[in-house]
This record gives sequence, structure tokens and C-alpha cells, in this order.
Amino acid sequence: MGLVISAGVTIPDDEIVLTAIRAQGAGGQHVNKTSTAIHLKFDIHASSLPEFYKQRLLALNSHLVTSDGVVIIKAQEYRSQEQNREAALARLTTLIQEATRFQKVRRATAPSKNAKRKRLESKVRRGETKNLRGKVDY
Repeated sequence: MGLVISAGVTIPDDEIVLTAIRAQGAGGQHVNKTSTAIHLKFDIHASSLPEFYKQRLLALNSHLVTSDGVVIIKAQEYRSQEQNREAALARLTTLIQEATRFQKVRRATAPSKNAKRKRLESKVRRGETKNLRGKVDY
């Protein structure tokens, strides 16, 4: 079936390597004997992603992408292996979508004439108020 990234982009299941490993940290007897954590590996260079997606992912400055162009995700939030598998796949999808999202171009704007006029008038009013605080002549 594959992992759906967008309307026209899908990653086949055979390009994603999922390995069950033992989770780290506290957990008692359960964590010591069951392999519930998931280690996901995805090779960007060997994938069937469009070239644009590959370039954006490789240019990404993320700790999840190695220098060889392999995405490594470790999911161990849940006690269930299936939930961790879903979490790892969701994180891969999010990573690819974020890498290919365009930033909106910022256009510089200037204040309107009316805004400039109001600002100057308020400065003048403030200056007059401060002038009235001066010494009183008898």
C-alpha cells in the first residue's frame, strides 16, 4: 500500500525499514523482555521520491537525517509495538511534509501618510505637555 505523503506522492512499504528493538529507560520486567520500540530507517537516495523532495530532505538541517542521507527515527513513546510503528511513520510523514513546505515571501510595507501624520501629531502633543512642566516665572 505505502505511506501517503501528499496527493501525488507515496512511499512504497519496501523502502522503509522498520525494526523492533527494546525500549530504553525505566519500565520494570515488561520493558526488559519485550521489543516494543521501533527503529525506522529510510534511505533518501535510494527512494522513489521525486527529485525535488530528495533535495529538500538532504538540505534539511535535522538530527534525524545522517550525512549519508538516511533518515533514522526511533519511536518508544508507547508500550505497544503497533502504536510505536504508527508514531514513527507519522513522524516520517511530518518530516517530509515540513521539508517541502514553502515559506511565504514577506513583502516590506511602509506606513501610510495618515499614520505618519498621526504619529508626528502625537509627538508634538507630548512635547507640549512636557514644556508645560517647566519652571514657573513670577
